[in-house]
Amino acid sequence: MIYKITIFIVRLLIILLNGFTKVTGLENLPKDSGYVIVAPHRSWLDPVLIAIAVYPKSLVLMAKQELFKPKPFAWFIRQLGAFPVNREKPGPSAIKHPVTQIKEHQKALVIFPTGTRYSNEMKGGAVTIARMAKVPIVPIVYQGPFTFMNILKRQKMFVKIGEPIHLPEGRLSKEELAQYDELLIQKFDELDKEINPNFVYVIPEKKRK
Repeated sequence: MIYKITIFIVRLLIILLNGFTKVTGLENLPKDSGYVIVAPHRSWLDPVLIAIAVYPKSLVLMAKQELFKPKPFAWFIRQLGAFPVNREKPGPSAIKHPVTQIKEHQKALVIFPTGTRYSNEMKGGAVTIARMAKVPIVPIVYQGPFTFMNILKRQKMFVKIGEPIHLPEGRLSKEELAQYDELLIQKFDELDKEINPNFVYVIPEKKRK
């Protein structure tokens, strides 16, 4: 219930402040299973707009364990599907928990495999979790305002959902994992260009340091 109410309130606020987000590719979302969403992390708005776009599918989100220290806030973000992860020593739960949520509750895990908002280096976690849960990977990109001030300027928001990537059964070599990492980066680029052929993401100056 908390999840549903939060999505409704946030969606209403975004509509009032910025208008309707243009979402395309909804037909690519698997209907009968959970899945793993991968997206480039460019702004705090990425998970917000993705959650709204795929609703009523409930999300699972990895969050750094420091966010769970204030107990009231920890309770709230857990209701939104977040679970704590030690970024230095992730541990088995970083894999086991989302796999269980995907398989048993048909939720969608959102993972930003670039690790940080501004890195182009991929990591194999998304592929590993998708294989263990036996579900496809769905690439998604968001374009639009990356700050609250630009939301108020009513810069148009776009969410583009790509076709699901189905993984083979059996173990994958490091080389094969690297190939899927490259494929995901390629899909991000393709989706970005489909929204705007001239799109180039520029890292904010203050975030380069």
